Amino acid sequence: MSVRLYTEDAAGLLDAIKGSIDEGHIETWDYDEDGDFTHTPDQWFETAWLRPSLEDDSLLLNILPPKGVNISSEVYAVYHGRFIEMAIEHFEDWIGDAVATAAVDDGDVVA
Repeated sequence: MSVRLYTEDAAGLLDAIKGSIDEGHIETWDYDEDGDFTHTPDQWFETAWLRPSLEDDSLLLNILPPKGVNISSEVYAVYHGRFIEMAIEHFEDWIGDAVATAAVDDGDVVA
C-alpha cells in the first residue's frame, strides 16, 4: 500500500511537510533521521512508517513495518488515510490528486 500525492514539485512538497512539522504546524506526524514519517498519537506511534520518494509527477510514500511485525489492515488504513487528510488540509495548493493503494505496492516492505 502506498500514498501518492500528485504535484508539480515533489521535493518542495516534501520540504514543506517537514518544515511544517518542525515549526509545530503539524502535530500528529513526525519524521526520523531516515526521513520516514510516523503518526504520533500514542495508539499509532511507530506502528509503521511512510518512506517518501520523489517521482517526476508525485511524492510517493511507501509503508514500512516495525522489524519482524506484520502491519494490520487497520494500520494501513489509518496511516494512509490520515496522511492524505493532513496533506489536503495543509497543502491543498501543492496537490492535484491524492491516491492510496489498497494492496501491497512496489516499494512497500512487509514483515
